[in-house]
Amino acid sequence: MKEWTETTLGQLCDDGGGEIKTGPFGSQLHQSDYSSDGTPVVMPKDILEGRLSEFSVARVGSEHVQRLAQHQLQSGDIVYGRRGDIGRCALITERETGWLCGTGCLRISLGQGAIEPKFLFYFLINPVTVSWIYNQAVGATMPNLNTGILRSITVRYPDILTQRRIAGILSAYDDLIEVNQRRIAILEDMARRLFDEWFVRFRYPGHEAVPLVETELGMVPVGWTPGTFRECVDVNPETLSPRKAPAHIHYIDIASVSVGRVDAVTTMKFSEAPGRARRVIRNGDVIWSTVRPNRRSHALLLDVASDTVASTGFAALRSRNSDWAWVYEATRTDAFVGFLVGRARGSAYPAVVGADFEDVPLIVPPLDLRSTFQIQVGPMHELASTLHRQNNKLRAARDLLLPKLISGEIDVSVAEETFAEAAE
Repeated sequence: MKEWTETTLGQLCDDGGGEIKTGPFGSQLHQSDYSSDGTPVVMPKDILEGRLSEFSVARVGSEHVQRLAQHQLQSGDIVYGRRGDIGRCALITERETGWLCGTGCLRISLGQGAIEPKFLFYFLINPVTVSWIYNQAVGATMPNLNTGILRSITVRYPDILTQRRIAGILSAYDDLIEVNQRRIAILEDMARRLFDEWFVRFRYPGHEAVPLVETELGMVPVGWTPGTFRECVDVNPETLSPRKAPAHIHYIDIASVSVGRVDAVTTMKFSEAPGRARRVIRNGDVIWSTVRPNRRSHALLLDVASDTVASTGFAALRSRNSDWAWVYEATRTDAFVGFLVGRARGSAYPAVVGADFEDVPLIVPPLDLRSTFQIQVGPMHELASTLHRQNNKLRAARDLLLPKLISGEIDVSVAEETFAEAAE
């Protein structure tokens, strides 16, 4: 193995004419300065899986961009969250050039040094590096970083060509994951748009021949009836009895579910599972977190392994008529979420119970139309589920390789062969 060089991140930045700089303080950027459009200002919450999200990013007008020009991000910079969730960082691409490093973040600019920005990015998200940084962070309740801590990180790196090969392998995994994520988003958007067209705007196949009639929920097509979810789904239909439990279960915890997806399923002995592991899950079930429903933590579960169990912190919704695609889309509407938020009890941890899901009002379409929707949209969700599983495998393979590659433990050629196998 070729010899690797060791120095500090601060020295690397100094040698290349770069810098490590804290984002603007609160006195420089006030809440009143933000606007609905303009240049994005990157906060720690906007850094997701090594990339920047525009979903809820704050923005400022051109006058503030000029005033804060020293905090503008350039391609090749790395933005690092300095508060809370240590290890959250993103490599700036051409797309984000000109955005602002916001309050709560640090900007790492390497300049023209001896290290490739993409290699450094992967070095920084290496669990060994993250652990070291976390131990240096200041504050027990909310860990904080400063420029001094980042400058003191010891960085080991090979020659520039090897750096690029290592970064190329790891980024190839991320690029495949990103492609799959885009495909998933397109499939989900198609399903949502079709649901809105058929069941919200009433422009379903054959709607021209069906008149609308007045009901307590407004004008609806003839044959559609005002009702509640209890007429279409069973809520929490199966509870696992400890006496009949299998030796091992596949457990879905509250923390492992985000908006529309399950991020992790943990296989464990039932004897070691938490007491909340009781919700029996079947293929096509929809799970919804009962705590803070405004966060929309929910997921459609497909290709479910036998002995899959979810926390009792979820409500499990099971279709009675194999029309799970319609049930899932119906639970994603603003009206559904708004009803649950209105029913939530408690100030610190507002929560709902199973009966609240049953009570959600809706207009129940004819079963044959729901079945037609299932035929058209079900395959979209099944493909999205397949892509999500592929991404989980890609992430696992990347995370296994990353610390070995970034430390020089394994040869780059071996890793390139491993990627070729994982990508098949």
